[in-house]
Amino acid sequence: MNAASMLVGVFAGAMVVISGALYALFLAFARLRASRMLARLSVASYLVLVVCALLLTGALALSPIWYVVIAVMLAGYWLAPRAIWHLTEATHAAEDG
Repeated sequence: MNAASMLVGVFAGAMVVISGALYALFLAFARLRASRMLARLSVASYLVLVVCALLLTGALALSPIWYVVIAVMLAGYWLAPRAIWHLTEATHAAEDG
């Protein structure tokens, strides 16, 4: 692994975390405010996450099994904020009676 690959890997790894957080944040605010713009920003953040995950796999020259791990991670990043939102709605609905 050369220095350029390592630098791309570090940057892509950091951007995976940041874009994943932005996706969840924009998704939550989009649902709270019923905002199409924030919903689009959440999808854009997720697409950045996908690109950065692909850059990360390329920069680190991972073995094929890691592609499965990355795919599961991407599915989790897509589904987890949505599931948490539904869980939060259900919890508040139960509290309200």
